[in-house]
Amino acid sequence: MIGRRGFLASAAAAVTMPARVHGDTSGPDESLVEAARRLASRPYERARRDLPPPFANLTYDSYRAIRPKPGQAAQLPLGPGHAFDLLPPGFYYRTPVTVEVMKPDGPQAVSFAPELFDFAERYFPAPIPRQAPGAGFSGLRLRHPLNDPATKDEVLVVQGASYFRAVAAGTVYGLSARAVALDTGGPGTEEFPEIVHLRLTPATPEAPPLIEALIDSPSLAAHLALSPRPGGATVTRCALTLFPRRLLEDAGIAPLTSMFFKGPMQPAVTDDFRPRVHDSAALRIDNGAGETLWRPLANPARIQTSAFADHGPRGFGLIQRPRAFDGFEDAEAAYHRRPTAWVRPESDWGAGAVTLVEIPTADEFMDNIVAFWRPEAPLAPGTAHHFRYDIVWSKAAPPAPGLAPIRDSRSGRVHDRSGARQFVVDYATGRTDLAPRLSVRGAEADGLAAYPLPGGRGLRVGFQLLPGAAEVAELRLVLEDGMGRAASPVWLWRWTRAQDGGV
Repeated sequence: MIGRRGFLASAAAAVTMPARVHGDTSGPDESLVEAARRLASRPYERARRDLPPPFANLTYDSYRAIRPKPGQAAQLPLGPGHAFDLLPPGFYYRTPVTVEVMKPDGPQAVSFAPELFDFAERYFPAPIPRQAPGAGFSGLRLRHPLNDPATKDEVLVVQGASYFRAVAAGTVYGLSARAVALDTGGPGTEEFPEIVHLRLTPATPEAPPLIEALIDSPSLAAHLALSPRPGGATVTRCALTLFPRRLLEDAGIAPLTSMFFKGPMQPAVTDDFRPRVHDSAALRIDNGAGETLWRPLANPARIQTSAFADHGPRGFGLIQRPRAFDGFEDAEAAYHRRPTAWVRPESDWGAGAVTLVEIPTADEFMDNIVAFWRPEAPLAPGTAHHFRYDIVWSKAAPPAPGLAPIRDSRSGRVHDRSGARQFVVDYATGRTDLAPRLSVRGAEADGLAAYPLPGGRGLRVGFQLLPGAAEVAELRLVLEDGMGRAASPVWLWRWTRAQDGGV
């Protein structure tokens, strides 16, 4: 679906903006919000995507051999403690992005030129042209001291379609967010709105920097304002305004995109020395009804979409675990250091569904997981639709007070019982007064039991699934106290047949 090392869009967009556009002001100047509104009022225009030398026909390695020069396209100041790098075009990134920096007298555009970058001679033996007509920046990196007060680390990257991703202290880049998803997981062709204009407002001693993005696509124009606060948990405050060109029945709000290749819940999909390979382990939802749902991710035999209906979600996110190296045994990819991302709505989003799309993948180099909020009511053209939320990037999932955390879940075939599959779910609790309640739709199950693990490692619940001739079954498990109240997250799983047709 999405390349792990970039993004290949099927459509591109570009827009010519006024020479001076800044802030929410009156008069001849224009805010990017108003620019998006104006853009949506006219037909979409596809931009040319042909790049001139030296940015044409780049490979993954040759693109990485282009480096922003410090002081020219790298380590550019953006207020106290912050700096940014401008990223070159090429490879997957062909849409030119206008970049402006707010100055006391208004926004100042950054002129693009090849001389802003260093080109490794191994990949670029010929002289580099002084001009590259039609090319432009592809995005930016934000820097701020994160792990060492003396070093401005990368903390946020905005590049490719409307994608951005961030890290917290002690983590490395993993899953991504984007402004909006369109037709994701549906029968039609997915559409990828693209950032065509970025405006940066420097940080002050009182406020973080502001990154504004103007977004365009055949179906909509949009404005996204990102206000990042890096730290032990990095928070990107998001304000999204959508201006549809058509009725949007399939818009995904606050989409998170990740990778899940293998884990202990499914039969092995490859001969691999690592016990797990994934950027995220599970989808968690804190719904408006007060429940906490926990759904382990899957690499299914066929694409599958799950919708968790809700009203006023408190939050949802893709959670990474475990945090120990021996959970993954991958010294290069460092999957145990990939961040969790948690979407926290600022207001009541009304009726809709947290939607999870899981796409089969044969390797770890494709992002095959998408989770987003889909409003129940379609988004009508001719009006603005506003969504405000935070995305918290961190090592840990948000706390769930009063609930016994799910530590892990596993499954495997029952060797002495043909057609049966064993499930175990481990909880980090020492309580022995909790009773498991299991419900299964589409199949049968038996052998439900709960018992403490050795060494005080918690409580394990086990059962066997007997699918018979079924192709799919929905499982729901929760621990209850003596009053019948939920004492754990609600564990959910959609069982489907393996690629070999077995259980």
